[in-house]
Amino acid sequence: MPSHPFAARQSQFLSMRGWNAEEDIMNSDSQVERSRLTGAMTALVTPFKDGNVDYDAIGELAEWHIQSGISALVACGTTGEASTLTWDERLRIIRTCLKVSNGRVPIIAGTGTSSTELTIAHTSAALSCGADAALIVTPFYNRPNQDGIVRHFEAIAARVPIPVIVYNVPSRTGVDISLQALDRLSQMPSILGIKDATGDVRRVEEMRNTFGDRFILLSGHDASAHAFNLLGGDGMISVMANVLPHVFVALQNACIKGDWPTAKYIHQRLKPVLEAFELDTNPCPIKAALKHRRGMRDEVRLPLITVADDVAAQIASALDHLGGVTAPDHGASDDAAFNLREKSPVHPAPLAWRV
Repeated sequence: MPSHPFAARQSQFLSMRGWNAEEDIMNSDSQVERSRLTGAMTALVTPFKDGNVDYDAIGELAEWHIQSGISALVACGTTGEASTLTWDERLRIIRTCLKVSNGRVPIIAGTGTSSTELTIAHTSAALSCGADAALIVTPFYNRPNQDGIVRHFEAIAARVPIPVIVYNVPSRTGVDISLQALDRLSQMPSILGIKDATGDVRRVEEMRNTFGDRFILLSGHDASAHAFNLLGGDGMISVMANVLPHVFVALQNACIKGDWPTAKYIHQRLKPVLEAFELDTNPCPIKAALKHRRGMRDEVRLPLITVADDVAAQIASALDHLGGVTAPDHGASDDAAFNLREKSPVHPAPLAWRV
């Protein structure tokens, strides 16, 4: 019997679904362990070319992120413009990421919709493709109450044998999941954690005290990801990691080590970029950033449109400001805000910012 609470729940989950860990979908090479659903993860954009999904670009982006140390990739999420994708496009994107990963990192499929039955269909299809887990947002627009949210996830868990991460993003969905409802969901063996995009880091301590180690806590809010993880989180699903994967890997590693000076330094350096990305709706700014840094197309699908020229210029300027900085200057510096020498005997670790 596994000794870790998470492992015990996973074992129970697999047994309930009749899965043989050596012969079925989750074999010894692809079995989702707790450590594989933690760390710095990327909510991948979906590149387009003349109105069509650019699968070659998705493959190149996924490979770059894996080589940069990202611990998992989320395909077809909010950042991936999932609401504009066709059924076939979703499946091909998931398959493309799985092929590129080849088991090196988990592929988490965004499958949530405002319909329980449609979410079940999307989640089942993702499982059939081989996705390692599903990221399922709370039902949006129709705004169910807390019992309705719980019953929505219960229905999915009863029908589709895949590990699930609940996605709570009230700024987009119009509903916020309560700690009490989340506690009910945490009792379901297949629901393994939450992506919390509220930006309220006070919730981390509440959730950790309630769930202990039996629930994965992931930040879905880049601006507070460092604080979320320093206060007890298990990782982050980041939008900005699309363009700076190595930086968010370094940020997460600093949080794991409890290295507050380095985590704070990285967060402070990123603040101008964070602010620039707030000038338009995700993923429009991140696509502008990828165009500037990687030469990728910034094309999005209606009703989204590409960022205005002045916004693109501000995003480019913020990214260029990161420039070739490799470490804080511990002597006299014209960037005193990032010189932590006098504040702590622990100095931030060197970090290459330019991709």
